[in-house]
Amino acid sequence: MSQRDKINVLFVCMGNICRSPMAEALFVDQVERAGLSERFHVDSAGTGGWHAGEPPDARMTATAQIRGISMSGAARQVTLDDLGAFQYVLCMDSDNLHNVRALGDGDATIELMLSYHKQCGETDVPDPYYGGEEGFDRVYELLDVSTAALLKSLCARHIES
Repeated sequence: MSQRDKINVLFVCMGNICRSPMAEALFVDQVERAGLSERFHVDSAGTGGWHAGEPPDARMTATAQIRGISMSGAARQVTLDDLGAFQYVLCMDSDNLHNVRALGDGDATIELMLSYHKQCGETDVPDPYYGGEEGFDRVYELLDVSTAALLKSLCARHIES
């Protein structure tokens, strides 16, 4: 199956070293456990390019590892081409949503990640970069629920229909 035939999902935060790579890692893990790896192409990016080429934040990586989730890859900046290559672009907060939409027109459905977390009552995944360890735990918890709900939704739209 070519990438064009897959369900293409992009997670976006500001620098692509904390929230969006965590969402990517969680979603990939859930897709793999569901036996659907060949049906999805998953990536992450940041609206800013200052961390381009860097690995995920060590604190976020440690938070993931404690829970058995592996994070890898290198930060990159989101581009207008991404809005044509990905069907779904999930932004971590309202600022990033605005910045992605400002890139221009594309075919992607651009949404807030927490629109899939019906119980939290928040719209933005908080940026843990300048906070303490508890912020990374909170991001993990929010994204774990949100990515599972996203997978369920996408399966209902594309696989079970």
